[in-house]
Amino acid sequence: MNAKKSTVVVLLILVVAAFVFGIGAYRTRVQAEQAEQVRSQQARLVRMHSPVLGPQQAPVTIVEFFDPACETCRAFYPIVKKLMAQYPDVVRLVIRYAPFHQGSEQVVKLLEAARLQNKYQPVLEAVLASQPAWADHAKPNPALAFEAAERVGLDVARAVQDAQRPEFQAVLEQDVEDLKALQVNKTPTFFVNGRNLPSFGPDQLAALVAEEVSMVNK
Repeated sequence: MNAKKSTVVVLLILVVAAFVFGIGAYRTRVQAEQAEQVRSQQARLVRMHSPVLGPQQAPVTIVEFFDPACETCRAFYPIVKKLMAQYPDVVRLVIRYAPFHQGSEQVVKLLEAARLQNKYQPVLEAVLASQPAWADHAKPNPALAFEAAERVGLDVARAVQDAQRPEFQAVLEQDVEDLKALQVNKTPTFFVNGRNLPSFGPDQLAALVAEEVSMVNK
């Protein structure tokens, strides 16, 4: 390799390194800004209307901003469920809605209607299991989510009526207002006892939960 080619290669390496460093610095800055926003607006993390899975008074709270049409939310559900099973008396999950995808609002209202029939979790799991069928982002078909809910015992005729309740629309609007205030722009976004993840991933979530559990057990 001649000197000219060597110089070009070195310059390319420097450009790539600068780009990677810049991306990392940007992500760190955005995360720090969000963490500060969350610290100043803790009341926006959990609302009285928020669905809770696990012990109501658990000392460790995972808050998940969740879109039922989000493939990554679907992938993370068994991961979160496993963490709750690992710490059955200590960890709870609070679900906040982030209906970023078309069709999600209708399915959120289905989930809220399922709460009235004490079938929230089975319907949630049915909706996620059937997500590939109903959540086509180009042409979603929420009716298929209702069919999946019926298969786990939901009274769909009643749920369709209940889904029109104005309080369900108010739940959606409050959750959207809160996610904007907390700078949540993707799903799933997790907070553990008010702390955001250092970076996104299942290992990072598990580590943060374990850290909070260890603090409770001291």
